[in-house]
Amino acid sequence: MALGTVIRDFAAPAAQPMDLAWDGRALWNTSFSTNRTYQIDPVTGTLIRSFATPGTATTALAWDGRALWHADTDTDRIYQLDPVTGTAIRSFVSPFPDPAGICWDGARLWLTSRTTQVIFQVDPNTAQMIRFFASPSTTSRALCWDGHMLWYCDTVTDRIYQINPVTGTVVVDFAAPGTTSLGLTWDGCTLWHCDFSTDRIYQITVS
Repeated sequence: MALGTVIRDFAAPAAQPMDLAWDGRALWNTSFSTNRTYQIDPVTGTLIRSFATPGTATTALAWDGRALWHADTDTDRIYQLDPVTGTAIRSFVSPFPDPAGICWDGARLWLTSRTTQVIFQVDPNTAQMIRFFASPSTTSRALCWDGHMLWYCDTVTDRIYQINPVTGTVVVDFAAPGTTSLGLTWDGCTLWHCDFSTDRIYQITVS
């Protein structure tokens, strides 16, 4: 299949889905309209569980192998969440305002800033910024990590980009399936993507 081909899609559990995370078996999705986080069966789209998020403007989700990480643009904070109860284990202030995307690379967090249009890496233990570089487009949104590269999407260009995490250069990009591209996550083989306008979640090929 061609790069960016949609394998399957289904309705998000709530309107205005913002981001996605993959925990090895299930998808997690946040909704701006409800400020809730949802765990979803990736085959059927069936809701498994949900809980309220700690902030008031849910934007981003990531999975670190044990817990969820969540970014909020109203509080400008990054939260580590218990995936069973949704309780905040800890939180810290984002180094840049308006954190709009978040992912975990196995050791550290990567985030995007909607205001300053940068992608930055943060040590989750100290909350210290390690590096940053300019986003490839004008409206920074979701991030995910595929084991080697970052993936990123933009709501203005409605394109999905693969980015070199050392140089910040774009390796490849393609058109997103919807009209307001937001969430991204990697399941080990394919990308999952959600769109704010269509209220749908898409599984997409990248090879």
